[in-house]
Amino acid sequence: MSQPMMSRRATIARLMGAGAMLSITPPLRAAARVATGDAPILRLSDGVLTIEFDSALHSRLSRGATALTAMEPGEAIRLDDQGIVDRFLLIDQRREAVSGPHGRGQVHHLRGTAGGNIEKRIAVTFLDLYPGLALLDIAYRNTGTAPLAIAGWHAATHDLLAHPGGAWSFSGASYADRRDWVQPVTPGFGQRNFMGMNAADYGGGTPVAAVWRRDVGLAVGHIDIVPRLVSLPVSGQPGGTRIGIAGDEPVLLAPGATLSLPPIFVMAHEGDHFRPLDAYRRIMATRGIAAPPIPETSYAPVWCAWGYGRQFTVDEIFTALPKARDIGLEWAVLDDGWQTSEGDWKLNRAKFPRGDADMKAFADRIKAAGMRPRLWLAPLAADPGTDLLRDHSDMLLLDRNGAAQNVSFWDAFTLCPACSPVVDYFRGQVRRIIGEWGYEGLKLDGQHLNGVAPCYNPAHNHARPEESYEKLQDFWKALYDEAIAINPNAVIEICPCGDAFAFHNIPGMNHTPASDPTSSWQIRSKGKTFKAMMGPSAPFAGDHVELSDRHDDFASHYGIGAILSTKFTWPRDPAHSTDPLPPGGIALTAQKEALWRKWIALYRANMLPKGDYLGGLYDIGFDKPEGHAIRAGGKIHYAFYADKWSGPVQLRGLPAGRHRLTDSFTGRPLGTVSGPAATLQASFEHFLLVEAAPLQDKTKA
Repeated sequence: MSQPMMSRRATIARLMGAGAMLSITPPLRAAARVATGDAPILRLSDGVLTIEFDSALHSRLSRGATALTAMEPGEAIRLDDQGIVDRFLLIDQRREAVSGPHGRGQVHHLRGTAGGNIEKRIAVTFLDLYPGLALLDIAYRNTGTAPLAIAGWHAATHDLLAHPGGAWSFSGASYADRRDWVQPVTPGFGQRNFMGMNAADYGGGTPVAAVWRRDVGLAVGHIDIVPRLVSLPVSGQPGGTRIGIAGDEPVLLAPGATLSLPPIFVMAHEGDHFRPLDAYRRIMATRGIAAPPIPETSYAPVWCAWGYGRQFTVDEIFTALPKARDIGLEWAVLDDGWQTSEGDWKLNRAKFPRGDADMKAFADRIKAAGMRPRLWLAPLAADPGTDLLRDHSDMLLLDRNGAAQNVSFWDAFTLCPACSPVVDYFRGQVRRIIGEWGYEGLKLDGQHLNGVAPCYNPAHNHARPEESYEKLQDFWKALYDEAIAINPNAVIEICPCGDAFAFHNIPGMNHTPASDPTSSWQIRSKGKTFKAMMGPSAPFAGDHVELSDRHDDFASHYGIGAILSTKFTWPRDPAHSTDPLPPGGIALTAQKEALWRKWIALYRANMLPKGDYLGGLYDIGFDKPEGHAIRAGGKIHYAFYADKWSGPVQLRGLPAGRHRLTDSFTGRPLGTVSGPAATLQASFEHFLLVEAAPLQDKTKA
C-alpha cells in the first residue's frame, strides 16, 4: 500500500530522528565526486541488496552483511560549464507494492531538490523474481525560471571496494582492437565502453558492465527496448573498481521540463558476469527482446569454405565436400568471394558463368552431398563504384557534415538500416538466396553489424538522427522474418567479426559464432557470455577451430557446449589463402582427420550445446583451473582448462548420491564420488573433460 506523502520537514524529521539539524535549502553547487561521510537516513532492501541513502541522496550498496561501496553520489548531472550537481536534499519518500510484467515487488519513490532549481526523482524497484537486483527510474525536472543547459549525467556509479586478490570485469562494448570481453582489473585499467561508434565500423554492444571480486560483484546496465547512446565506464581506482552508466548528449531543459534517464538496473551478485547477464536476459525477454525459436539445424556441426579464401574455386569446394560429410559435418558455408562486390551482390561469373542457374546448382550439389548450404552476406556495406551507389546514393548513411560512414575492412560505405529502400533491398537479397537459389541459411558477417552512427541524410526523413542506431535491430529482424517465412528451419547467423555482441539484435538470429576469436580463451569466455545472454542452450558455435591457440582446440568448443566448426581444406592447403596460414597449415592431414573424427563423434554422442549450461557454478576469473559444467542426458559434463595442472578440481553442482566419473575424451575411468559436491585429484595439460553419471543404488532395488 502506498504511504501518504508527508511534508518536507516532517519527512526529514522522521527520517533523521529527534534533534537532527539540516539545512532545508542548500545552495546549488558544483561538487567533486567524493564520499560524503554523511550518516544514512533511509535504508531500502530486498534482503539481498541493500541501498542506503543519506540526506543528500548519496548512496551506498551492500549485499547481505558485505559492504560493496562507500557512501557516494551515485547519480549526478553535469552542467554545460562542467559543474556537477550531485547533492539533492531528500524531501519526500514513499513505498508501494507493484505487480507487472516483471512480477511482484516493492517500489520506493524518493524526491529531492537542489537549490530549489532542480528536482530529482528516483524510483527504486525490488522484484521478487530477481533478488539482489534493483531497477532505477531517474528523472530531473527544471523547477527554476530559466533554461538549464545539461551537458551530461551519470547514474548507478559506485566504486566496488578493493579486496585481496583484485577484481575482474566484463564490458559489452565494441572496440577495433577486438579486445577480450572479460579482463582482470589491473592498475590503470579503464574503458569508456561507449555503446555508439568507437571506430569507423566498430560500435554497439550489450549495455551491461560488471565488476567482481572473489566474494561478490556489482553490475549495471540499462533495460530500454532500443539501444541507447550511453557509456558504461569501468576503471580501476585507488580504493576499488568504479562502474556506472553515463550519458553525454547535451540537453537544454526548459522551465518545467523533465529529463528522464533510460531505465537502469544495478545488481549485487555472486560469481562472475554470468548471473547478472542471465538476469538481464530474462528481464529483456519480458520486455520483448528475446531469442526466437531455435531449429534443430542450428546445432549441426559446421564446415566453412573460408579456408580457401576469396579466391576459392568451385572445384576445390566440391572436392572437399565428401570428406567434410564423411567425418560428420553437416553445414557447408560458402563464404566471401562469390560476389563481384559488396553492395551489388552480383555473381562472380568466373566462378558461376551461367549466373543464377550455376548458383542454384551449387546449392543443390551441397545438398546432394548430404550437407546443408549456407551463404555469406555482408549487409549494409556498399563499395564505391557499385551500381547500387550510382543509382541509389540516397541509401547512404551520412553524418552531420554529409560524409558517408566507412566500413574500413572492405573499403566500403554504410547504408542506413532505418531507410525503407535499404530494408526492402536486402529483403530481396534474402528472397533470392533462400527462395530462389535454395540456400538453407545465412552467415551475416562484418564488424559493422552491431552499430551505426546517427544518420543525417535528409532523404530519409528521420524524426531523429539516432533512428539509424535505434532501428538497426529492426533491420536484422526484417531479414530474419523474410528467411523464416520461406524456410522455417533456416539458420540465420550474425557474425560481427570480433566485436562485442549487440544484445538488441537477438530477435533477428538463431545462431551465433565466437566471431573471429583471437584465442581459445576468447572462445570460452564468449561462449559463457552467449549462454548467459541467449539462454543456457544457446546455439553458439566456436568458430573455425583453426583460430584456437593450437589450431585444433576442439576441447574449448566442446567443453563449453559450443557447436564444432572448422575451415579445413582437403587434400592440400589452399594455393591462395586470404588469411595467413597457421604453422602446419589447415589441410586435413591423416593425423588431423583422426582427431577431427574423434571430436565430432564425441560431440554428436552428447550434444552438449542443447544441454543446460550451468554458468553460475564456476567463476571464470578467479577459479583455477578454469571450470565449466553442463547438464545433459542425465549427466553432468565438466570441463577444466589450464596450461598445466596438478592438484584438486572441484566438481560442483552434483546431485546427491554416488556418481561414476569418466574422462570424456580418453574414456578412462576416474573413480566414483558422492554429491552434492566432490573433489577430484587430477593432472592434465590444456584440458580435462569429466563426465559424472549417477550410479543406481542397488540396495533400494
